[in-house]
Amino acid sequence: MEFDVVIVGAGPAGLAAACRLMQQANEQGQEFSVCLVEKGSEVGAHILSGAVIEPRALNELFPNWQELGAPLNVSVTEDQVFLLKDEQNAQKLPNALVPQTMHNEGNYIVSLGNFCRWLGQQAEDLGVEIFPGFTAREVLYDDKGRVVGILTGAMGIGADGEQKDSYVPSMELRAKYTLFAEGCRGHLGKELINKYNLDQGCDPQHYGIGIKELWEIDPSKHQEGLVVHGSGWPLTGDTHGGFFLYHDESNQVEIGLIVDLSYSNPHLSPFDEFQRMKHHPVIKQYLEGGKRISYGARAITKGGLNCLPKMTFPGGLLIGCDAGTLNFAKIKGVHTAMKSAMLAAETVFDAISQGDQGAQILSDFTQRWQASWAYEELQRSRNFGPAMHKFGTFLGGAFNFLDQNIFAGHLPFTLHDRTPDHAKLKPADVCQPIDYPKPDGKLSFDKLSSVFLANVSHEEDQPCHLRLTDPELPLRDNLPTYNEPAQRYCPAGVYEVVTDEDGQARFQINFSNCVHCKTCDIKDPAQNITWVTPEGAGGPNYPNM
Repeated sequence: MEFDVVIVGAGPAGLAAACRLMQQANEQGQEFSVCLVEKGSEVGAHILSGAVIEPRALNELFPNWQELGAPLNVSVTEDQVFLLKDEQNAQKLPNALVPQTMHNEGNYIVSLGNFCRWLGQQAEDLGVEIFPGFTAREVLYDDKGRVVGILTGAMGIGADGEQKDSYVPSMELRAKYTLFAEGCRGHLGKELINKYNLDQGCDPQHYGIGIKELWEIDPSKHQEGLVVHGSGWPLTGDTHGGFFLYHDESNQVEIGLIVDLSYSNPHLSPFDEFQRMKHHPVIKQYLEGGKRISYGARAITKGGLNCLPKMTFPGGLLIGCDAGTLNFAKIKGVHTAMKSAMLAAETVFDAISQGDQGAQILSDFTQRWQASWAYEELQRSRNFGPAMHKFGTFLGGAFNFLDQNIFAGHLPFTLHDRTPDHAKLKPADVCQPIDYPKPDGKLSFDKLSSVFLANVSHEEDQPCHLRLTDPELPLRDNLPTYNEPAQRYCPAGVYEVVTDEDGQARFQINFSNCVHCKTCDIKDPAQNITWVTPEGAGGPNYPNM
């Protein structure tokens, strides 16, 4: 099938690009075809974020979004920021000492999944063809190395590689331009960055893992519009990150922990850090007596401007978190992802309208992007992450207060962190083991019951989508050196070291548990694990997340 534009991924970036393309086509009365493929069972099924949305990009895309019924129903009414000193004590920061980027006046607490479902409806109303349940398995190139579309994943292939009765072959979706909006650590985005050396001259990308739960709490404890952030305990030493607690509508709160994947202790489990964090009085006061109703996890592209690759290549663009446009100083990426996508859509539409499929798009998009408010945001926040990595939570926080509040991001130098996250792990025998308390089933829970709440579903009889370059490496190298950290950094219990009846250790991959967070692809110290798409529609199905 042939289209003017093919878009991979129905997140905020992919959907914003699709809408902007068709807006322009409809305004000019031009025949135009846009196809969007989404690996989830429906638009929004795989979407996970905090989320507090800054509506700047949405205001530009749909100025009448309130009339159109966009699900931005809860305005932020109050910001609170805490420094957790230990498991019992905390210091609330005065508003004047909070970095300017973390103030949320004018923003909205939302379910990003529901927001994407709404964006998907707007895209379809404008004439976009959306194919949910279809994966983008491969990039298609012409004989000159130009991207000309994607190949969808076949369905109905058994674990033995043979076709089953339900077999549906792959399909070529060809386009004049292809936009990749897969989100953090997109497997095709990773291929394109490597093929075209898009990250030449950049710092290596940095990531976090975000683990989130949705709770229904006692109405007497609910404060609709309250946004709470914090850092410190239980993350100590060179482990950085922080928590969020957002009071949404209908007596629901969104609670989560973001852990930088630059941590060095292989004994650390982000999932278990999150579970024990919920017992802190600052958080427990809201959750006690409540009910956990959903769970999920997702890696976050958080390197910012210093790590942002070139976003253009022959035949297409990387947009949103597939490139890394998130502004981690704000803990927000929806508005910048959407803006990058809208600029890409305008550039591509102009190129196709003018009959240009050459190199002009490269310079046009780059000029538009670097002149945008989104790029200016990233420029002003470029030191935020490196400061935390170099100076730690306390000194890094003080530096960022000065950088953002006093100098407005205009310090005459740029900090860098040039060590990839996976290279930060230290051998297990030089690190302190961590004794995590058993979950109580009230505030804290185990991985398997959590995965159940993520509504994860994969066809069991299919090839494993978590590929090991060297199948022997986990037991040969990672287990003796790092106590095989995949057992702990995975938030879904996918990886286990089990002992067979004959006493032999075996590295087991429970791929059907996978929530598609991509952490294993990022944090494995040998870079031995590659995440690829499973059969279409597999994975989590997040309601209201």
